[in-house]
Amino acid sequence: MKSQLCEKLGIEFPIFAFNHCRDVVVEVSKAGGMGILGAAGLSPEALEIELKWIDDHIDGKPYGVDIIVPTTMAAQENDVATNISALVPNEHRDFASSVLAQHGLDTAGIYDFSAGTSDAFLGESKAAALMDVAFAHPIKMIANALGVPPRYMLELGKVNNVAVAALVGAKEHALKQAEAGVDVIVVQGTEAGGHCGEVSTMVLVPEVCEAIKEFKDISVLAAGGIVLGRQMAAAMTMGAHGAWTGSMWLTTSEASTSPVIKEKMLSTNSRDTVRSRSRTGKYSRQMRSPWTDAWEDEDAPDPLPMPLQPLVSEPALSKITKMAEGGHPGARQLATYWVGQGVGLMNEVQSCKSVMYDFMQDFLAATEKMRRVMDD
Repeated sequence: MKSQLCEKLGIEFPIFAFNHCRDVVVEVSKAGGMGILGAAGLSPEALEIELKWIDDHIDGKPYGVDIIVPTTMAAQENDVATNISALVPNEHRDFASSVLAQHGLDTAGIYDFSAGTSDAFLGESKAAALMDVAFAHPIKMIANALGVPPRYMLELGKVNNVAVAALVGAKEHALKQAEAGVDVIVVQGTEAGGHCGEVSTMVLVPEVCEAIKEFKDISVLAAGGIVLGRQMAAAMTMGAHGAWTGSMWLTTSEASTSPVIKEKMLSTNSRDTVRSRSRTGKYSRQMRSPWTDAWEDEDAPDPLPMPLQPLVSEPALSKITKMAEGGHPGARQLATYWVGQGVGLMNEVQSCKSVMYDFMQDFLAATEKMRRVMDD
C-alpha cells in the first residue's frame, strides 16, 4: 500500500501488531506489517536480550516497542515507598486467596515473594533506562501506553528519527497528545483488550480525527475489536491511517500465550469479555471468568490503584494458569487473560503469516466492494 505512513516507517501494509512475544513481532514485520514488542514488566537487561534477538531474526524489517510510563507514576516516583508491597492490605490478598480456595486450588505460598518494588511500578529512572535500551536498537516506533509520553521519549524520537506513538481512549486525551508533539495517536475504543475506555471504536475514531485535524503531521491508528481487514477499511474511511491490533495475535501458533488461554479464547464469544479493575487497578478488558465475577461482588474489596493491585492479582493468576495447564478443573474455570471483543471472530489457530495474508485479502475485498458500490 502506498501511503505516507507506510513510506515513513518502511512497511508495506499499515497493520501494527502489539504482542509480548518476540516471535510474533518478527513474523508480522517480515510479512509486511509492523510488530510492536510489549515491553511492560521487562527490566532493561531483559529488554536488551529481547531486542537483540529480534534484530538477529527480523531481516532488517522495521519494528517497534511499547512501554508503560504513566504520567502519574513518573510524578510520584519519589513519593512512593520503595517497599510498595507493604502498602497492600491483607484484606485484598485474603480475598484473592479465598477465590482460589473456593475452586479447589491450594493457596499456600502464593504471596511468599521478596518484598520490594513491583515490576508494575515504572518510575522515571527505570523508564529512562528502558528507553535508552530501546533507542540503542534500530526501532522505528516507540509507544507509550498510558498518558502523555515523557519529554525524554519525545526528544529521543526526534533525534533518532523514531516515531513516538501514544494510546488514547477519549477525544480530550488525543488533544493533549497532539499538543505534546506525538507522531502517531492510537485511538483505542472500548472493544479493545487490555486497558480501554468507554467509547466505541466506531464513535471514537472519527471524533478524534475531527478534533486533531489541524495537526497535519499526526497519523491516526484505529484500535479496538479489529480482527478483520474490512474493519480496518472501515476505520480508514473514518480518517484512520491504519490499524493497531493486539488480541488477534494471541491465538497464533507463534504466540507464547498459555495453551489453556488460547483454548478458552477460541471458544469465547464477543459477549464473554468484561472491563474490570481486578487485574491492574485500572479498567482493562479481559475474558470473563469466576475470578472477574468475584471482584464485582458487593462483598469484594475495592481494587487497589495501580501499581498495587497487580501485587494482589498477578501471583494469584499465575497460580491459576499454572494449575489450569496441569488440568485442574477449578483453575481452568478461573483462567482469564486480556482480550478484546473481537475474540468472537478468533476461531482457529493460524500462523502470523496466514493471519496477515487473510487480513490483507479481506481488506482488499472490502475496498473493492466499496469501489463497486460507488460506481453503481
